[in-house]
Amino acid sequence: MNFQIVDFEASFGKSKQIPPSDVPEIVFSGKSNVGKSSLINKILNRKSIARVSATPGKTTTINFFRLRDVRFVDLPGYGYAKVSRQEKDRWAELVEGYFSQDRNISLVIQICDIRHSPTADDRNMIDFLYREQYPFAIVLTKLDKLKKSQYQPRIEALREELSEYPGVCLYPCSSLNGQGIDAIQRLISEAAGVE
Repeated sequence: MNFQIVDFEASFGKSKQIPPSDVPEIVFSGKSNVGKSSLINKILNRKSIARVSATPGKTTTINFFRLRDVRFVDLPGYGYAKVSRQEKDRWAELVEGYFSQDRNISLVIQICDIRHSPTADDRNMIDFLYREQYPFAIVLTKLDKLKKSQYQPRIEALREELSEYPGVCLYPCSSLNGQGIDAIQRLISEAAGVE
């Protein structure tokens, strides 16, 4: 699969604006400031096709990126405390509205920070994906922030914490140095059925 040929397609602020699904979709979900935009940029080998912000909660729309045979769907980050209740409700409507449509979702990449236990919001999203039987994997960002001696204990701790979701795979990675990105690219290619 060619990750180099990609264009920003569109942004949508309300679920009713989202056009029908016409190609396999790879969905990126995670809390604000977990490194979602950085991960998308690294997978696509681009510096800033997905906008990276120093301020959490900046992605307030669903953003579509079109590759040749697949679409990347960047959901707004959840769990940012300094956002109004009204804005949180709008985000919830947008995300719930997206998932309630008849979409060709090949894979949801649920992003968590490897250094920390999944938050309550992370667990709510994982519960939803597991219960509704969406194909998903958990990508653990910020691997470069750990010492080598911390890596295996963190993976084992997370496997234990997520043991109620048997069969769910963990993909540790770093958007800074690229560690683990090739495995995520292979996962996406296989899920989308694209060589």
